[in-house]
Amino acid sequence: MRDFRKYDIWKLSHSFTLKVYDITKHYPKDEIYGIISQLRRASSSIPTNISEGCGRDSDSEFNRFLTIALGSASEVEYLIILSKDLNYIDENSYINLNEEVNIIKRKIYSLKQKLKK
Repeated sequence: MRDFRKYDIWKLSHSFTLKVYDITKHYPKDEIYGIISQLRRASSSIPTNISEGCGRDSDSEFNRFLTIALGSASEVEYLIILSKDLNYIDENSYINLNEEVNIIKRKIYSLKQKLKK
C-alpha cells in the first residue's frame, strides 16, 4: 500500500484545493449551489482520487484513479475559465490558478506513464 502523503502530486493538489476554497469564498452567494460547489468538488476530487488510488492493490488500479483525477483537473481548468469570464476572479488569479492546474495535470500524466512501465 502506498502512502499518498509522500506523493508531490498529492501535496500540490491538496494545496491547490485549499486555494480554490479560499478564492470561492468571494464568489457571489447565489453561486453557492452552482459554480462554487462544482469547483470545490472537482478540485477536491483530484487529491481524493490520488489518495484512493494509493489504497488500491495494483498499479493498474492506481492508474485508473489517476485518470479520474486527471478528468477532475480538466473540469477545474474549465471552471476557472468560466470564473474569469463571469468576472468572479481577476486576470492574475486566473493566470495563477490555470498555471497550477496545468502543472498538476502534467504531473498526473507523468505519474501515469511511469506506472505503465
